[in-house]
This record gives sequence, structure tokens and C-alpha cells, in this order.
Amino acid sequence: MDALATYVSMGGYAGFVWPAYGIAAAVLGGLALQSWRRYRASQGALRNVEPRVPERR
Repeated sequence: MDALATYVSMGGYAGFVWPAYGIAAAVLGGLALQSWRRYRASQGALRNVEPRVPERR
């Protein structure tokens, strides 16, 4: 159990390390969410444009 406490304390730098991990996870999650929302918006725009494009012969 002492080894886990030592790991979690990060040698005294836990106050810097764990928030950095949290910020990185939040940024990556935000980017994933933004990408997913942009993808859905693009799909909707494509559905609106596709019927107006004439077919090729």
C-alpha cells in the first residue's frame, strides 16, 4: 500500500502531475466531442446538398 501512496504522490510533484493529466484528458475529450459534432453537421449539410446535384450520364 505504501508503494501506491508513493506512486500517487509522484515524488512530491503530484500537485502538478495529476492536474496536467486531467487537463490533457479534458482537452482530448473536448477535441473528440468537437470532431464528432462537426462530423454530424457535415453529414447534415451533405444530405441537404446531395439531392440538388444532377446525376451524371
